[in-house]
Amino acid sequence: MSAATNLSSEDQFLCSICLDVFTDPVTTPCGHNFCKNCINEHWNTNDRCQCPMCKEVFNTRPDLRVNTLFSEMAAQFRQSAQQKTSSSEQQESKPGEVPCDVCTGTKLKALKSCLVCLASYCETHLEPHLTMSGLKRHQLIDPVENLEDRMCTKHDNPLELFCKTDQTCVCMLCTVLDHKMHDVVPLKEEYEGKKVELEKTEAEIQQMIQKRQLKIQEIKHSVNLSEEDADREKAEGVQVFTDLKESVERRLNELIKTIEEKQTTTKKQAEDSIKVLEQEISELMKRSADVVQLSLSEDHLHLLQSFPSLKAASSLKDWTNVSVPPASHEGTVRRAVVQLEETLSKEMKKLIKAELKRIQKFAVDVTLDPDTAHLKLILSDDGKQVKHGDVKKNLPNNPERFSDCIFVLGKKSFSSGRFYFEVEVKGKTEWNLGVARESIKREGDITLSPQNGYWTVCLRNGNEYIAPAGPSVPLSLKSEPQKVGVFVDHEEGLVSFYDVDAAALIYCFTGCFFTDKLFPYFCPGLNDGGKNFTPLIISPINQTS
Repeated sequence: MSAATNLSSEDQFLCSICLDVFTDPVTTPCGHNFCKNCINEHWNTNDRCQCPMCKEVFNTRPDLRVNTLFSEMAAQFRQSAQQKTSSSEQQESKPGEVPCDVCTGTKLKALKSCLVCLASYCETHLEPHLTMSGLKRHQLIDPVENLEDRMCTKHDNPLELFCKTDQTCVCMLCTVLDHKMHDVVPLKEEYEGKKVELEKTEAEIQQMIQKRQLKIQEIKHSVNLSEEDADREKAEGVQVFTDLKESVERRLNELIKTIEEKQTTTKKQAEDSIKVLEQEISELMKRSADVVQLSLSEDHLHLLQSFPSLKAASSLKDWTNVSVPPASHEGTVRRAVVQLEETLSKEMKKLIKAELKRIQKFAVDVTLDPDTAHLKLILSDDGKQVKHGDVKKNLPNNPERFSDCIFVLGKKSFSSGRFYFEVEVKGKTEWNLGVARESIKREGDITLSPQNGYWTVCLRNGNEYIAPAGPSVPLSLKSEPQKVGVFVDHEEGLVSFYDVDAAALIYCFTGCFFTDKLFPYFCPGLNDGGKNFTPLIISPINQTS
């Protein structure tokens, strides 16, 4: 009966047109209620003015006014329904939320948990903790599950202290028994300390994130640069090979044209000779016929009178030493290839110049390290020059120093990326330079090779250039280098040597595997009685034009 009454009460406040709670309710002359907008729109869309409920027709459209009392009752009903719905949605416990431990039947959502009572309470059951003086002293926290985990399993007391000695949460009884004489502080104190540590940790994490974000940007920038380099190299490669292809085709066409012109000349000579010969044959055949005819004549006078003209000296050409030899094409192809080689050499020089210009951007400041220099080496004060002297210096022993070989290393090492430096070798009859591993042998005789940690090129005996690649590779150079450029690319495993002035590649070590740091390496060679006294000079970099 109560449910039916309630349903009936709710229906009284619903408009039969929009089926929602009345808004500005009005009453028709027949006694039925509607929202003002609903009934007006209904009449506006129909030909007759008729009640939607009882179908009574009104001859004239009624002047409807809002029922003030009924409007207030509908508004109160609407507000009550909204509060009821809102209260139900806010308090009913959902999956994943902490339910009230006191509620029976439908469990409502807990608003707080009590660390003393070890229970969680909804808004209704929490009220005693907010109003009763004894319960007000209990510690309330945001609702959590498994409150029993906050109790000491040994003494069944709340865990409200922290043992810094054992780094664990304890109860009051623990401090006088198992944790006596330990450094014990309230949970809140340790909480504050740990919170500060967490803030520091968070700051460190954010810093690490920022570093990694910067590293991402760095990597992306590197990829962009790599793409730009690749596009430039492709464009340059296409241009170079297009030029070479055109040059080859041009040389081939010139070769074919030269051969064909020679053949045409030879053919014309032959044709001209054949034409003359054919004319003379025709003339001779005519004379032969005249001779035969005259020989058959029985007229003595006529034969004697005609004979002198037939025996007269002939105007015919003497063909004994005349010939038309085949056209000679020997060396034609070779000369064309030589011209092509010259073109290739010019293109190669352009490429090396462009390559040098790019790698010179990776120039580093190299200074000689006196702690590694052999005792007979003389270094300049600025550490940029080295030569061999005859007098051995008296210096303390140093494990970094070369004891027997007249070598010296640069001060700065390189373990990644690319670097480049230039050394003037003008006026020397012997020298050796390049890069060496940090872990190289420093005492006794040393054999230069990549296997022993050296990537170098050498001049010996004034004109013998070699690359000690294990075994040594003799180098055929078109000119004597006056200044040598050394370029290293760790990632590519590359060590290249250039004749800077001639813009030529001297030698390139490829597929290198660098296991530790690399140092610039120098050997000025023996003094040789003053013939090789000129120093090796580390030069400032002038961009190749």
